[in-house]
Amino acid sequence: MSAVLLQAQPAAAGGSLITRAEDWLGHCIEVPAALLVVGEVLVLLAGVVMRFVVDRPLPWSDELASILFLWLANLGSAVALRRGTHMRTTALVSRWSPRAQAWGQALAVAAPCLMLVILIGPMTDYARDQWVVQTPALSWPDTVRAAAVPVGGVFMIAISLLRLARLGARDLAGVALAIAALAAALYLGSGWLQGIGNWNLVIFFALLVGAGVLLGVPIAFCFGLATVAFLLCTSSTPLSVVAGRVDEGMSSLILLAVPLFILLGHLVEMTGMAKAMVDFLASLVGHVRGGLNYVLLGAMLLISGISGAKTADMAAVAPVLLPEMKRRGNHEGELISLLAASGAMAETIPPSLVLITIGSVAGVSIAALFTGGILPGVVLAILLAVLARLRSAEVAQGQKRAPLRVVGRTLLVALPALVLPVLIRTAVVEGVATATEVSTIGIAYAVVAGLLIYRRFDWRRLYPMLVDTAALSGAILFIIGTATAMSWALTQSGFSQSLAHFMTSVPGGKYGFLLVSIATFIVLGSVLEGIPAMVLFAPLLFPVARAIGVHEVQYAMVVILAMGIGLFAPPFGLGYYAACTIGRVNPDIALRRIWPYLGALLVGLLIVAFVPWFSIGLLH
Repeated sequence: MSAVLLQAQPAAAGGSLITRAEDWLGHCIEVPAALLVVGEVLVLLAGVVMRFVVDRPLPWSDELASILFLWLANLGSAVALRRGTHMRTTALVSRWSPRAQAWGQALAVAAPCLMLVILIGPMTDYARDQWVVQTPALSWPDTVRAAAVPVGGVFMIAISLLRLARLGARDLAGVALAIAALAAALYLGSGWLQGIGNWNLVIFFALLVGAGVLLGVPIAFCFGLATVAFLLCTSSTPLSVVAGRVDEGMSSLILLAVPLFILLGHLVEMTGMAKAMVDFLASLVGHVRGGLNYVLLGAMLLISGISGAKTADMAAVAPVLLPEMKRRGNHEGELISLLAASGAMAETIPPSLVLITIGSVAGVSIAALFTGGILPGVVLAILLAVLARLRSAEVAQGQKRAPLRVVGRTLLVALPALVLPVLIRTAVVEGVATATEVSTIGIAYAVVAGLLIYRRFDWRRLYPMLVDTAALSGAILFIIGTATAMSWALTQSGFSQSLAHFMTSVPGGKYGFLLVSIATFIVLGSVLEGIPAMVLFAPLLFPVARAIGVHEVQYAMVVILAMGIGLFAPPFGLGYYAACTIGRVNPDIALRRIWPYLGALLVGLLIVAFVPWFSIGLLH
């Protein structure tokens, strides 16, 4: 199993009509996408300033930011498709003959195009139906926001068609024949698929998704195609519902932290703040083998929950530490594995949206969850730190402890940069800004520090950084959108009730229940977002846990950590691909190296499951 970025086929001729059309289309998408990133920063920052400094809140700032965000997500998805930053797997395809690889490349372009062509009509209907809904603060028709979904779809269809026009007729014919044969088989077998009940979920969401992933279709479009095929073959549900679920998945305002932290990471690197922090940390732990690994783990524990999204947490840490860690001899696959594992490790560290969600839907004290979530995260962090030290390639031999004067000098230089994480956390804790808004404070601080303190701000890099932020965000958010649609389809099938019944019937008492919960939620974590899954299953399973003697706080920790392991476990875990995308590392490279880290996480999870004190010891 492996995965790479979906790359464009090279142009046959630099001045060809197709090339010129694609360049023109690229500018039409990238310029507004870059402006949307700037607009988001300005709108949210203005909201913070007006509310906290002037004491005159802008009632429309969050609403306008939400509208701009959906447009950014969809245009960013189109930029990602053009730039080749949507993820796909190539382990199987790369072993084929050149002729077969050409067919696989054609499939990787045609399948997304097919999904978008099927959904473009329902997307348009969905956006049009939102006209009767008015936004509360601005009183605009919600179509102004929802229109981003079909517009992004049109741009992606146009990009796909231009890519298909570059391919040979033989490859296109082969792909068309394969897709037509599969469609015919599903259509003719729709009666049988309906008759086998929930077993059809295995065909659509295991076999079909798995086959698409292995054949090189981008991950997000595998999710979308499987959902569309499931609804067409087994129900009369209008596909506009899929468009609505994609909208829902991509437009959650807390996810706005993703592009903003990505941009903040770029600024921290460009202004020299990252280098200053790394130099200081190196003076402290440079003589210790794997010292920067400890820094990465500590940073993830520190910022976890501030942004509300693991992808945003990783985006804040990776650009600062990974380049220096690579320069020190660490294998980039090892670093991505540690980054992904640290994302799963920190799921229970408060403040956490998942903890808040569980507390609200399962009737558990949120204060108790916040208290109980600290030690489980520390247990996993210790295990990962031990493993990271054993596997670290950083060479400590010959590196002496830095003199105090060197530590002091690097501290003085790094102090403005070290203020940044403190500023971010303080702004959230003191109520100056929300978890989403706080990244804009960090961006403003980074710009000022770069211009006035470090005197490093390359204006020529600003536009490419903005476009890159949009593309990276679009690739991540489109996966979340299609995964949300898929999770909705699973919910409608009655799968959740069947799963709950099965889990309560296993032998072994509370320990059997905990073990089957771990296995189940690791699987669910690889295909569902944490918060939707918790909303779906927590009301069903928490009463069962209480009835058989499992403390509700302990059960919450077990479920959250299991979901986290699944979220960051390949081949289907979205968090794994997000970590690879943020770290700009081919997932092939990290795939063989992540399993020891997942093993350490699993050991820590079992400790938390079988030793209740780690979850409830601080409650008494």
